[in-house]
Amino acid sequence: MRLHELSPAAGSRQKPTRKGQGIGSGIGKTAGRGHKGQKARSGGGVRRGFEGGQMPLYRRIPKRGFTNIQREEMAIVNLRDLSRLDAGTEVTPEVLYQEGIVRKRSLKIKLLGKGEIDRPLFVKVHGASKGAVEKVAAAGGKVEVI
Repeated sequence: MRLHELSPAAGSRQKPTRKGQGIGSGIGKTAGRGHKGQKARSGGGVRRGFEGGQMPLYRRIPKRGFTNIQREEMAIVNLRDLSRLDAGTEVTPEVLYQEGIVRKRSLKIKLLGKGEIDRPLFVKVHGASKGAVEKVAAAGGKVEVI
């Protein structure tokens, strides 16, 4: 079988119903829209969230706080996550992604000090806490901020 020989199963594809094709069709004249009214008009209907003129829910609910649009999202990596890596490994964002420690390749990485580390690792990350840097240094490793 080749790609150009593929076809849908018999009866699985139906032609769409053509509305407004005469009174005898059952959906002629008004084409299933009823008589007059907003929804019968072309382009008629209401926008999302419209509640018939009542104050809509998204305006009734109080708003709090704000979203900082300059915020950079970072993937958090704790020292305990690095325990599965071998001693002397150069830990880069690419290595963390390949090991499954970080889910997204595009995120910047910040190293935090939760957990313990017992082997020397050479870590290259975008940010690190003071405690994490001290623990890595105590284990004989080094942290480099890129």
